[in-house]
Amino acid sequence: MTEAVTLDHITIVLHQPRYPENIGAAVRAMRNMGIGKLTVVDPREYDLEKIRKMATHACLETVEGIQLKATLKEALEPFQYVVGTTARLGGQRRTSAPAAMAEKLIAVSRENQVAVVFGREDRGLANDDLVLCHELVHIPTAEFSSLNLAQAVMVMCYELFNAGSESKPAFAPRMASRRELDDMLDQLKEILIKICYINPENPDYWMHHLRQFFTRIQARAREVNIIRGLIRQVAWHAEKRYRDGLDDGRGTPGEKETEGCG
Repeated sequence: MTEAVTLDHITIVLHQPRYPENIGAAVRAMRNMGIGKLTVVDPREYDLEKIRKMATHACLETVEGIQLKATLKEALEPFQYVVGTTARLGGQRRTSAPAAMAEKLIAVSRENQVAVVFGREDRGLANDDLVLCHELVHIPTAEFSSLNLAQAVMVMCYELFNAGSESKPAFAPRMASRRELDDMLDQLKEILIKICYINPENPDYWMHHLRQFFTRIQARAREVNIIRGLIRQVAWHAEKRYRDGLDDGRGTPGEKETEGCG
């Protein structure tokens, strides 16, 4: 048995768009395919009149509901699943085709808020932006590969609409939001520095692979809460051992803080 699904849990995110006309054209493409939520991050120019004109009168509700954010990290905090679009291939960029990604997102979106992120027109998403994404999608083209921003949005929205028109129910648990995941990683970094597992001089370098790992495994919200509980317990035990050492006269605070952190 099949059932129609809505796309209410899917949001299009435009990161640093350069032209308000492109924002308006993206709104029009979204609404044609039944997607009504748009977040715009750090636009170079945000002219509502130009956006409305390009979006047309029928899309004014979406234009008025645009969420403006200063940073991509802030914009992605509410979402449990984030997909970034990229025109570049190779290296460590593992990508999926739009149709395959759309089928997956329809299932995921039943219990999770999903963001599909598009970068700026001239250079797309930077490597630092891609780190915030669970997966990447690549729109294949012929030899001339320059897609307009609104065209790229239309391709993805069409595939989502097509995949969601008649979709078999599929179980997809609620995953940790980007904010929940980042808070856990910040907490993990702090305790790893305290127990001398990573170099305090450059902790972000050592955290890079852990960040990639936890993003790739698509951790559930419950799993993130369990890990945070474990981190708190490690921190409590380390502090207790430290205090016990002081009470036994085996060292001074200065000595205990630096011991074993060469």
